[in-house]
Amino acid sequence: MQHHDTDAQNTLWKLIKDIRFGMLTHRTSTGMLHAHPLTTQNRKIDEHNELYFFIPKSGELYERLLTDGEVNVSYADPGDDSYVSVSGQARAVDDQGQKEALWTPMAKAWFPGGPTDPDLALLAVRIRHAEYWDVDESKMVQLFKMAKAAITGEPPRSLGEHKELTLS
Repeated sequence: MQHHDTDAQNTLWKLIKDIRFGMLTHRTSTGMLHAHPLTTQNRKIDEHNELYFFIPKSGELYERLLTDGEVNVSYADPGDDSYVSVSGQARAVDDQGQKEALWTPMAKAWFPGGPTDPDLALLAVRIRHAEYWDVDESKMVQLFKMAKAAITGEPPRSLGEHKELTLS
């Protein structure tokens, strides 16, 4: 089931906005998949449905994404039973104003020169497709539904909300 609606987009952002790290997966030059933990810099989703990350220009990730920008970013908050998978196109953004607007004191640990650090690259991932799972029921209700399913042999009925969104 695919959706392209504002409520689903708002839910998507609600689920990822407080998760500190996303795992960005890309394809290496040998074709293998490789993942990097990155901090999402956005404070809100923008009109282009883009997520922003700071990465070093001197790293393998930057070089690889210039060649092949197809990526996946996954987020997980097991404590809240929410999971998000985002697929999209990554690109470097050369916009000093945007770097400064997204800058946080935590980024200084990786980029000591601040938002003007020559090694600082701003990576934008335009979301094309997203999928999320968000479970609202308590752990006890979930366990009961799974136990019932195990006894009856019928899959558990809804264990929360699951949606897919196509955004471009």
